[in-house]
Amino acid sequence: MNRTASIKDVANHASVAVGTVSNVLNYPDRVSQRTKERVLKAIDELGFVRNDAARQLRAGHSRTVGLIVLDVGNPFFTSVVRAAEDAASVHGSAVLLGDSGHDAGREANYIDLFQEQRVQGLLISPVGDVTERLDLLRERGVPTVLVDRLADESRFSSVSVDDDAGGYLAARHLLETGRRRLAFVGGPTSIRQVSDRLQGAQRAVGEKPDATLEVLASEGMTVLAGRSVGNMLVERGRADLPDGIFCANDLLALGVMQSLTMTHTFRIPEDVALIGYDDIDFAVSAVVPLSSIQQPTEALGRTAIELLTEEVESQNPTHRAVVFTPELVVRQSTGKA
Repeated sequence: MNRTASIKDVANHASVAVGTVSNVLNYPDRVSQRTKERVLKAIDELGFVRNDAARQLRAGHSRTVGLIVLDVGNPFFTSVVRAAEDAASVHGSAVLLGDSGHDAGREANYIDLFQEQRVQGLLISPVGDVTERLDLLRERGVPTVLVDRLADESRFSSVSVDDDAGGYLAARHLLETGRRRLAFVGGPTSIRQVSDRLQGAQRAVGEKPDATLEVLASEGMTVLAGRSVGNMLVERGRADLPDGIFCANDLLALGVMQSLTMTHTFRIPEDVALIGYDDIDFAVSAVVPLSSIQQPTEALGRTAIELLTEEVESQNPTHRAVVFTPELVVRQSTGKA
């Protein structure tokens, strides 16, 4: 088996010092064009690949950024990750992705792993309160930016969407179509985004004395969890069916829609209006195109990288909390009652 060429092999092949090869790799401006070409030719002929792990150990950090999301299966987070990767590449960095799956233990393992990998910094959409853990990371030289979660500016930078305002928009839209018996589907409420969206919906319903809001807890935020809630509503029957449903994300809404329409017993929006949250690509292509609250996923991912870059490059960074405003997207699922 042929061994991998070392930097010393390249130096011998090019008849230069090891330090010269190092300069070509790291500080090419310090080397004459003629010498640089000779070293690059030797690298090509020997098939030399630089040991980036060793370089990271010397530098104390890598060119990678850790990103932990709640559910990579949710197209919302997929879009945020893609935007972050595009932005990171502009800065010469790469993104290492971790999916916590809403599991605090799994999230902690990823934090440990990324610290061991000496990432430049960490982007995280946290499961719960990880303030103490992130404080420790910062003390060890790993700056952190919270994604899709508002943070205390005195401690961290963050990029998020005003989910309270989004929940208000969704419920108010249902009320404006004439619906009065509303239901909120989402869970667990320990997820900050879920509780904020519920809070906004409750605020909108509170403005209408004749309106009510029932909270239907879901076992997660997936299509299957939505179908489970939808099946329960089908079993309750027409007399006990809400006339407007706000789901905490589009996956839940699509699951509810499947359950209500598969039996051909209930019609959307004639019998029940349905609105989701995130405005993923599947929303517009659903059997009944889904109204939703749109989040600027591209701006979230790009801004997260920009905030982290500021933290990495500044000796005394000023933390910033960037909050985007969600928008209502109306489609057929919330037609007039």
